[in-house]
Amino acid sequence: MDAMPSSSFGANCDATRRLSERREQPPMTVSSAVDCRVHLSLRVGRGTRRTHVAVTAVDCRASQSMASSDRLSQLKAFDDTKAGVKGLVDAGVAAVPPTFHHPPDPHAVAPAGAVTIPVVDLADGRADLVAQVRAAAESVGFFQVVNHGVPGELLAETLASARRFHEAPAGARRPYYTRDPARRVRYQSNVDLFRSPAANWRDTLFLEPSPEEEIPPACRPAMPEFARQVRELGRRLLGLLSEAMGLDAGYLERDAGCLDGGEGVPVGCHYYPPCPEPEKTLGMTRHSDPCFLTVLLQDGVGGLQALVGGSSWVDVPPVPGAFVVNVGDLLQLVSNDRFKSVEHRVVAMSPAAGARVSVACFFRPTGDAAATRAYGPIDTTTPRYRSVTVAEFMGYHRNKGLDGRSALGHFRLQL
Repeated sequence: MDAMPSSSFGANCDATRRLSERREQPPMTVSSAVDCRVHLSLRVGRGTRRTHVAVTAVDCRASQSMASSDRLSQLKAFDDTKAGVKGLVDAGVAAVPPTFHHPPDPHAVAPAGAVTIPVVDLADGRADLVAQVRAAAESVGFFQVVNHGVPGELLAETLASARRFHEAPAGARRPYYTRDPARRVRYQSNVDLFRSPAANWRDTLFLEPSPEEEIPPACRPAMPEFARQVRELGRRLLGLLSEAMGLDAGYLERDAGCLDGGEGVPVGCHYYPPCPEPEKTLGMTRHSDPCFLTVLLQDGVGGLQALVGGSSWVDVPPVPGAFVVNVGDLLQLVSNDRFKSVEHRVVAMSPAAGARVSVACFFRPTGDAAATRAYGPIDTTTPRYRSVTVAEFMGYHRNKGLDGRSALGHFRLQL
């Protein structure tokens, strides 16, 4: 905000005093409201301060309302293009719009090597695997898996198909752009565009289990088979996590019903365009995932970070051929805080780094099971959360937006 010119200082203070004595509300802009507050603290006596501060507060609320309305108009104009952040980049934007500005994060980035994300080799013996997964889920909340059985050619084609869709002309992407949650194929920029404090420099193609003809042509060769094979990998991981809690290998899938509702798995194809001012925004703000488990395929660009221990950001480096696995909120809930759903983010990509592509598979109940089955802590002796359906949990998470708060706190019991 610009400061008031010094030549108008005295005149404005005199005007302020006269207005205060008359107990009238002056017409003010955002800048004049702030200026009058400064003048009051310097020149106006105690007898008039209380009256005029109230006037200033009223005006500030009006100014905030106008600013909010202007921001909403900007967001709507952006959304109406149906071209996403990629459309801004294609138009040659040289500065990040204010609606995408994020405040500085209070947490430092950990020095390289200070904390590492475990890499689990699924070819190891069962007992070793269970121990490694247990240690990662209880401490870091993230790990990567190699030798998982999904062919490298399929991984490469999956990333390539996601990139083809997002880098196609805007006219080819636009028919899929929607904010209708009932649509099984949804292309959009920022699922919480109108709810979160700041927008993220990212576009996403969501693919719920769908007939092949509904999937964009660019993604048809790889996505259905990719989703099928990753679902099988998810079954293996849930088995390991069940044993890590001292339960039967089938517990999380069969008894807890983590995969109830159908044979498919929801997929998010994320695209992070290069950003002209990456220090002013984020590719994805800090959040935790509203599911049991997320299995992510990322390209070699990097940028994913986990808030390990709640104190510092740790890079989750690209490992060729690996999947990134992270514990979701619902797994922390049913494990009664034994496994950690760690917040994570993606930093914005510089023009030199280029666009980042990732494909995430979210393991949670779908269909009728999401609305009818309640999930609560397995340890019922000292439960830390109340039982909740996936539909209720997802609804709360969706409505609050990505505001830097975990949805888990809303369902935590007051012990």
